[in-house]
Amino acid sequence: MKKVVLFLLFAVFVSKVTASVILIPMDAEFQKNHLKAYGITYWVLSKQQKVQWLLNYRGGSFLLPDGEAIRKECQIRGVSFEILSDGEANGILDDISSPSKNQESVILEKAPKIAVYSPKGKQPWDDAVTMVLTYAEIPYITIYDEEVLEDKLALYDWLHLHHEDFTGQYGKFYGAYRAAPWYMQQKKDAEALATKLGYSKVSEAKRAVALKIRNYVIGGGFMFAMCSATDSFDIALATHGLDICEPMFDGDPSEANYQSKLDYTKSFAFTDYILERNPLQYEFSSIDMTSKRRKIQKETDYFSLMDFSAKWDPIPTMLCQNHTSLVKGFMGQTTAFNREQIKPTVLVLGENRINSEARYIHGIKGKGFFTFYGGHDPEDYQHRVGDPKTELELHPTSPGYRLILNNILFPAARKKKQKT
Repeated sequence: MKKVVLFLLFAVFVSKVTASVILIPMDAEFQKNHLKAYGITYWVLSKQQKVQWLLNYRGGSFLLPDGEAIRKECQIRGVSFEILSDGEANGILDDISSPSKNQESVILEKAPKIAVYSPKGKQPWDDAVTMVLTYAEIPYITIYDEEVLEDKLALYDWLHLHHEDFTGQYGKFYGAYRAAPWYMQQKKDAEALATKLGYSKVSEAKRAVALKIRNYVIGGGFMFAMCSATDSFDIALATHGLDICEPMFDGDPSEANYQSKLDYTKSFAFTDYILERNPLQYEFSSIDMTSKRRKIQKETDYFSLMDFSAKWDPIPTMLCQNHTSLVKGFMGQTTAFNREQIKPTVLVLGENRINSEARYIHGIKGKGFFTFYGGHDPEDYQHRVGDPKTELELHPTSPGYRLILNNILFPAARKKKQKT
């Protein structure tokens, strides 16, 4: 009997000594596929297992529970991983917890439910977020105006706004593409949907959608937007009750002196901007820096990520995790944001100091959060209508795409009260 007891105690001791965890490194040297690493992390969370996100440790690495299924999944998806003993993992965590280290361990608890606000006919490659979600094998649901107005946003933890125009001006494509069949069809479809939803104008329908999204964020939702969905969303909120559309967009003249009637307090991120009145101009307002980037060439177009305290400001630190602090710039209808027109309550996460522009910003609204990311496609410098899609298989370590995926995992983090 004593021998059996001793054997069982020895077996327990050995199991504890040999217990292990999986480290997914996210540095430049040891990770072959940063983008799919996020997919692995999401997959583990979806199995009701917790993950530790090691902020500022080897590019923002992930610590996962060990298991044969997880090892195989990493191998199948081409994600680099390392097996650590419990002792080695605890040593890393102890080191990270040191007050002298600008590092922190954040627990990820639950795979967020993801919605992408996008027209039903759009292909995944029309939008950087849907492309990287598909490549990383992270599931999402596509919703549009009907679902938003039916209050179905409450079903989701995270919402991405496709490159939408919430002002009802059809992306300001009128000057260059008004005779293009695709433009005429999109305008016709948008008008038909607005009528179906009970609105006489597309601008009115879009403004109602923007207000629902605003309420979703205020109630505790996480909202992410890129390119024209950033400034056009904010403009739609500030122009509530105003007609800023010219006749070619909605059939009647715009309201007189509408610029002086804007209510910037209703916007999330921007203030004191001037709207672009010219319908032939491919621009919404002075928020965007695209036309002001003449001194920036493609070869030298980079933006730097800001450095935050991981222990005191874990949220912006999470959103900036990367294997490099310098990210290649890329164009879009809304490429970057005028720093002088960003509200003081909004954090700048990434900037191009040469041009005094912000590329990546984040803020709090009510109980929720929003992140705006300028540009169309992080690996397609000047994406144009009709250009072929980006093949992410050629860019598995893209720093620009990593910023999108940081936002995907952000809602999974165990909530801590921010100290600043």
